[in-house]
Amino acid sequence: MLIFGILLVLLVVVVGLIFFGALSIAFRDVGFSPFAIFLVLAGTLIGSFINIPLFKLRSRTPMVREEYVNSFGLTYRVPRLEYGQTTTTLAINVGGALIPTAVSVYLLARSAASIILLGLLAVLVVAIVTHAVARPVKGVGVTTPVFISPIAAAIIAVILSPAHPVTIAYVGGVLGTLIGADLSNLRKIPDLGAPMASIGGAGTFDGVFLSGIIAVLLAGL
Repeated sequence: MLIFGILLVLLVVVVGLIFFGALSIAFRDVGFSPFAIFLVLAGTLIGSFINIPLFKLRSRTPMVREEYVNSFGLTYRVPRLEYGQTTTTLAINVGGALIPTAVSVYLLARSAASIILLGLLAVLVVAIVTHAVARPVKGVGVTTPVFISPIAAAIIAVILSPAHPVTIAYVGGVLGTLIGADLSNLRKIPDLGAPMASIGGAGTFDGVFLSGIIAVLLAGL
């Protein structure tokens, strides 16, 4: 059991190093200094735990609450429907939405006018693709396949600008996913029965953040 625990810890550490190594490569490719990469990654990690409430929406469906029941040393998650006057809090995640969006705006602001136009075109294409595959899940929120948006962003970036695809890939992956998955489905939030719906969702490992990183890595390859 001890050996298994040590191997599990080592596996988590190795996967973490690979993940953050990939993030560093991606941000370096879009022109960030090592210190800027550290700030972005640290801010994203910390911000992934921060959801800023925006406003409340009156739910049009029973609320799905989760209860945890302990039995014989095991914990079970039991969904429970709550009827009556319920609301869903709409929030925005700092690490999963605000920081990636700020990075995208920064990259566009320091780019040539032609790159800005191509970046916006990539955002439009990725948003359409993402919206087509996004699926609302009751009690959870809007979900999308992990790799569809970044692959679309990488392909369109290479097509639009074969010589300089990185910025276009990141901006298209981030803003296209944000618009196509979250913003375009806001009207469906009251029907999901979730206590809170967060734009940017699960923060660091949300589709918005990962779409930009994976798109950059794919475009670089």
